[in-house]
Amino acid sequence: MTNDSRNWLMLAMLAGGGWLVYLLAPVITPFAISAVLAYLGDPFVDRLQKVSLGRWKVGRTLAVSLVFILMLTLLTIVLLIVIPMLIEQVRLLIHLFPQWIEWFSGTALPWVAAKLGFELSDFDPSQFSQVFKDYWREISGAAFKVVDFVSRGGMAVAALITNVILIPVVTFYLMRDWDPLVRAIHDLLPRTVEAGVSRTIGEVDEVLGAFFRGQLMVMLALGLIYTIGLSVVGIDLAILIGMGAGLLSIVPYLGSIVGVLLAAGAAIFQFQDVFHLVMVLLVFAIGQAAEGMYLTPKLVGDRIGLHPVTVIFAVLAGGQLFGFLGILLALPVAAALNVFVRQILLKYRQSELYQSLVDGDG
Repeated sequence: MTNDSRNWLMLAMLAGGGWLVYLLAPVITPFAISAVLAYLGDPFVDRLQKVSLGRWKVGRTLAVSLVFILMLTLLTIVLLIVIPMLIEQVRLLIHLFPQWIEWFSGTALPWVAAKLGFELSDFDPSQFSQVFKDYWREISGAAFKVVDFVSRGGMAVAALITNVILIPVVTFYLMRDWDPLVRAIHDLLPRTVEAGVSRTIGEVDEVLGAFFRGQLMVMLALGLIYTIGLSVVGIDLAILIGMGAGLLSIVPYLGSIVGVLLAAGAAIFQFQDVFHLVMVLLVFAIGQAAEGMYLTPKLVGDRIGLHPVTVIFAVLAGGQLFGFLGILLALPVAAALNVFVRQILLKYRQSELYQSLVDGDG
């Protein structure tokens, strides 16, 4: 087989694989979640296996069981404590939003217009407020109808129960057999390319480890800092704004910008003084200082190297192509592709074509 034929065959296999993933995305999603959880848990399992008490060592199955129990405990805490708190915050937001709109149209907007010298003679604050209230009532009502339909739908309930059972089972077996699976894939590599592929896969693993175990911890830490800080300040929606800002911090500066705007607006509406606004800014300043000086350098470093625009595009493109599966895998895939792009650029700069172009320019 010639090189051209081999390249076309690889391209056809990639296209066919992508189409197959697109068709099977709903089925693949629980397995992808399990693979991510197993990838996260494998380093902890490996560390537990190195623990020994005298002559007795922790076996693979016992180590996997301990890590699995830890994961279930954390998931239970999230489901029983965090999720109800977030739901309550969403209900509070639905209740407060019409009041925010009324205050914005009746107080804030006329004050800004007066300061800037604008005339609002044709502007009716009550009409503006009523339009937004009607839209908000429709949106919130539709959202609750969707939730009610999903909760009552037999197929949705069946799929949820299936995933609740399937994901833990698959995660357990993947964690238990993770090292043999990796060795089996490694043994399938042609010996002529084994060294180069192993080196590239090692770099990809480092990047993915930095993303999963680093960036996610940074997001969680920032969410806790913002939530605790805003709660101390007295913001009613502290949990929703704080955790939302922490999650959005996966895109550099986006979480802090959105969080500052929402928290500042909530503080102005709730307290209507400068002191609480300054305290909100101080909370986010502390969070940014902690991220820049400790969290990101310590937990992530510069190993991911994704531009903010790339992060946004990857998430949107993944969601558009593969739905929730695409959103779940968008950034890990983008981070891995970034490694391959760097390898390709390195080989290109070392190629005769690049050298001839450089010599020609000289």
